[in-house]
Amino acid sequence: MKGEIFFMKIVRPICCGMDVHKNIIVATIGITNKKTRITEYIQETFSTLNPDLLNLKQWLINHKCFDACMESTGKYWIPIFNILEDEINIYLTHPKYVKAIKGKKTDKKDSKWICDLFKHDLIKFSFIPPKEIRALREISRYRYKLVGMRSSERNRYQNCMTVSNIGIGSVFSDPFGKSAQAIMKEVLESDIIEDEKILKCIHGSCKNKDKILDSIKHCNIETDQRFKMNESMTHMEELQVHIDNCEIEMMKRAAPMFDQFMHITQLPGISTLSAILIISEIGVDMKQFESDKQLTCWAGLAPANNESANKKKSVRISKAGQYLKPLLVQCALGAIKDKEGYFGIKYSRIKKRRGHKKAIIAIARMMLVSIYHMILTGETFNPSDYESFRNPKPPIKQQDLTEESAIEFLKKSGFDVSKLTKL
Repeated sequence: MKGEIFFMKIVRPICCGMDVHKNIIVATIGITNKKTRITEYIQETFSTLNPDLLNLKQWLINHKCFDACMESTGKYWIPIFNILEDEINIYLTHPKYVKAIKGKKTDKKDSKWICDLFKHDLIKFSFIPPKEIRALREISRYRYKLVGMRSSERNRYQNCMTVSNIGIGSVFSDPFGKSAQAIMKEVLESDIIEDEKILKCIHGSCKNKDKILDSIKHCNIETDQRFKMNESMTHMEELQVHIDNCEIEMMKRAAPMFDQFMHITQLPGISTLSAILIISEIGVDMKQFESDKQLTCWAGLAPANNESANKKKSVRISKAGQYLKPLLVQCALGAIKDKEGYFGIKYSRIKKRRGHKKAIIAIARMMLVSIYHMILTGETFNPSDYESFRNPKPPIKQQDLTEESAIEFLKKSGFDVSKLTKL
């Protein structure tokens, strides 16, 4: 039996693999001879300072290497990407796809290993949006962090009210509304709480004013709690100013993409701000994704595959989509408020079978799939099964076919039944 020799396809004859760290970059250029299929490797080490990054760029150009791949290590890859992206095709990958064997690991070996995998196109690349989308994303994610800080501060404020026997949170639906905050300001500034002053702070449309007065009677605000509440309120006001500034800046940067984000506001539950936040994560070029399934998987809204020996160990959704997934869930919660709407009907039907959590994730996935196709094709939101949901047809009753009914049907159809004989 003659032995057969198999060769792996070399997709990139000249390419570079980079092992990126905080202070150093180990780069390996692989130059493959097309005839002999022998690869020659050239290695260099560079610092992460700007002059050395420019030297790295020139070094790649001198060796006619215009394809480079590196790990997405923290934030260390961003300065390198920003300097090289104008003239070099930079590919980013998750560290798990280029993980080397433990015990035989060095920076030089890691760099060469990335180069070899990249040469044969054996690496799954990460999605990197254009520069303007990345800038918009940075601001939107900063806003996300600020909103989280505000939520934490609100929890501290409510804990202080609980400790001080203030029951405003039980009376008002929003303890941070105008009336509630006006009452708390009066309570914190006054040593003696007067009902007349409290009533002036309550909006005229508020009901159960007696319960509001009862919620603050006999409250006991210690000096430490008073100090914490004043500081917490000041901090929340400052955070709100920064959040508003972020939203204004996002509106300015999203102006060139006005048509795209306004187009997806047709979906129920998606406001203008939500549309901008979604665009900042996925961009406006849906051709970056192979299909809507790849997008939903990237956003963490698809079940993760974990199967061995024909046994599925888990069907939970993945942990991807740290920023996009919570945003789409919030949009889905807003969309299902309309019980007679498309997503409201879908949600109620799925909830009966799978429960609330799985149903809301399903709605979020549906919304992302709709956004994908709306941006890709420019079509309006008009699901194919919308009419059947709004106007369900009654089921057709099955009728037994008899000899008399068959003859009657033939008569109505224009056939001559006089020559028919009974069996």
